[in-house]
Amino acid sequence: MARKSTRAILVIFVAAVLVAGGYFLGKESQGLKFFKSKEKLGPVILQPSVPGVNVPALNLPAGLSDFEKKVMLVANQSMPSIVNIYTEKKVQVQDNPFAPFLNDPFFRRFFGAPFSQGRPRQQIQTALGSGVIVSADGYILTNNHVIADADLIKISLTDKRSFDAKVMGKDPKTDLALIKINAKDLPALKLGDSDKIEIGQFVLAFGNPFGLSSTVTSGIVSAKGRANLRIADYEDFIQTDAAINPGNSGGALVDLDGELIGINTAIFSQTGGSLGIGFAIPSNMAKAVMESLSKYGKVVRGYLGVSIQELTPELKKSFKYQGNGVLVAEVREDSPAEKAGLKPGDIITGYRGQKVSSAAEFKNMVGETPRGEKVELKISRNGKLENFSAEVVELKEEQEAARPGPARPSSFGLLVQELAPEVRAQLGIPKNLDGVAVSAVEPGSRADASGLKAGDVVLRVNQTMVRNSQDYARAMEGVGEDQVLLWIWRDARTLFVVVPPLSSGEEPEKPSQP
Repeated sequence: MARKSTRAILVIFVAAVLVAGGYFLGKESQGLKFFKSKEKLGPVILQPSVPGVNVPALNLPAGLSDFEKKVMLVANQSMPSIVNIYTEKKVQVQDNPFAPFLNDPFFRRFFGAPFSQGRPRQQIQTALGSGVIVSADGYILTNNHVIADADLIKISLTDKRSFDAKVMGKDPKTDLALIKINAKDLPALKLGDSDKIEIGQFVLAFGNPFGLSSTVTSGIVSAKGRANLRIADYEDFIQTDAAINPGNSGGALVDLDGELIGINTAIFSQTGGSLGIGFAIPSNMAKAVMESLSKYGKVVRGYLGVSIQELTPELKKSFKYQGNGVLVAEVREDSPAEKAGLKPGDIITGYRGQKVSSAAEFKNMVGETPRGEKVELKISRNGKLENFSAEVVELKEEQEAARPGPARPSSFGLLVQELAPEVRAQLGIPKNLDGVAVSAVEPGSRADASGLKAGDVVLRVNQTMVRNSQDYARAMEGVGEDQVLLWIWRDARTLFVVVPPLSSGEEPEKPSQP
């Protein structure tokens, strides 16, 4: 009897793993494939629920607090706007009957590689996700990774109706997508102002976790402006402890006014389930993406032509600056920034009348700026505040990264070499750029602690420009054990790196490269 019970439990566990696996098939990973939508949209009108749409009546029991009543009312009114998204994608797999044995050393020793080859066959890969109705005539907002590369998208409403959906626009850089079904008089969620939410504010998360439709969880706004998570290119996430699980992606984060303030997107998890750290794309960012898709058929972003990095304490000390802002590491040739007069080493403290606090924030500010708009920038240069004006243009594709070359000895943990023609060609260094190439970095050295790596090109040491190895050697003679500020070229852009003093035992934060 005990054996039968154990076998039954094992069968149930295996079945549960197989079913749950369907919800993870490539849809909750970060390995996204990007492509542009070719179809242009008409105007998307965002509006609240249409009068006359039936919302189930609530029969509230006696004794509830006003807070409980409000939560229940918001949950009841919001749920009809949440949809279940089912996708199918055709994939090629290797059909191999020996697959269960391929990791067995005995099998591989006697039968070898030929048995590891299988015949390709086509398989249907399925996944589930969530979406939010944002207009009464069938527009639905979701995550790009929920519907990316799908051959079939089906939408299920809470009233059990089912529709085929058409992709109207995608934006992998924010992980958002807009799809549409052929329906009218749908209950649309009103978009709230995500800039007005505060840390500690109560929120509800809606979606279909693990295929369990019409699920709502609650929590608070844990943090705002989360970035550098490598979930998307443009990040300004709302963090919440409301439970978000696989299948919740594309669902709604709603405040107690019943307004959409975010699109559930990702979680931090070591188990695949919720650990109370979830992230949602702010509704204001989602609205801007939808409006751009509606107007241009794609997302048009602003471009200024600067490479920026965070102002670490070490950089502030080197530049003798103690305020907020971002450091200009590079000004691209023939860019709006170059035409405006910006230079590497400038510190941007204000943009379009707003204070600048971080590199991710500034990147989002520029990206959301309409092309052709003239913007005002506040710059700290050599300790003086100055005003600059630049005309923002449309963002184009970035250059490819370079590769490192051979080595030659130098000092304080760096091996450098001249920029000979073959080195320039190998690293892809522009002809008008002078310096020395980093060939290798000694592990555990000061240079290693600063994040320098092979393939970097040193352009300046403190305030001394470097044109060749002789310039570099002379510049390094006076450095000693003090902190050093290097201006380098890396991956087709320039940035500043602080090398810590010899007495420092701590590794400074590596500069970000937006």
